[in-house]
Amino acid sequence: MKLESYLAERQTLVNRALERYLPPAGGYPQTIHKAMRYSVLGEGKRIRPILALAACEAVGGKLQKALPAACALEMIHAYSLVHDDLPAMDNDDFRRGKPSCHKKFGEAIGVLAGDALLTLSFSLLAGEDSKANGSASSHLRVIGEVARAIGTEGMIGGQVVDVASAGKPLSPALLEYINTRKTGALISAAVRVGGILGGADPKKALALKRYGEKIGLVFQLVDDLLDGDGAVRLRAKSEVRRRAERLTESAIEAVAPLKEKGEPLRALARFLLERGH
Repeated sequence: MKLESYLAERQTLVNRALERYLPPAGGYPQTIHKAMRYSVLGEGKRIRPILALAACEAVGGKLQKALPAACALEMIHAYSLVHDDLPAMDNDDFRRGKPSCHKKFGEAIGVLAGDALLTLSFSLLAGEDSKANGSASSHLRVIGEVARAIGTEGMIGGQVVDVASAGKPLSPALLEYINTRKTGALISAAVRVGGILGGADPKKALALKRYGEKIGLVFQLVDDLLDGDGAVRLRAKSEVRRRAERLTESAIEAVAPLKEKGEPLRALARFLLERGH
């Protein structure tokens, strides 16, 4: 498969769906809807939704069954970035080359836009916006997976520890805790969600779980290599890169039971690693 064309096709699919699922900019009250759309639409690789779609198809599921949930994952990612940029958090004025949501619409709307995206995401995860989205039991499982991944045991927990550790020496164990939760938890959940909606049997579900855990950490390690932060403050860049390479190889091996249908997942694992080269 040609990964470049695969990514372009999936990004187009996700972007069109996001356009449909987000409230129209002209809907009252317009300011919040404009802020939501501003924060989600536009530039973005759509890695999390693409992983969910790839996992769904890898276990024999129909892509459309996972599309609403895939878009929900992107909205959750966008909400986390909107809140990360706020003055009380990272205090960033720009995101992807344009003013952060709170700089464009004001701090209060920044907070509310993140809240609104998170709320809308759970409506999509519940399957309320798709007639071809699988059983109620599968959506209950998906909601549970995502809630754990972004709660205090996952993304929020990692963010809290990261905030509390600012300006302090980090131990390898503490950094691992932050990385596997702040960034890795939602990426790993995206893979599991796709598997659930695709009807994965226990063997395939385990393969996806192992794959997701490893690429979630690879994603953050590569970010650290690119930013010169995190893991590279504790270890040499060459050591961090070798670890990312080993994790990628292990992730690729994990989805061997998926055979040829797992090829997009293997290609995506290599792609996430190669971001750091």
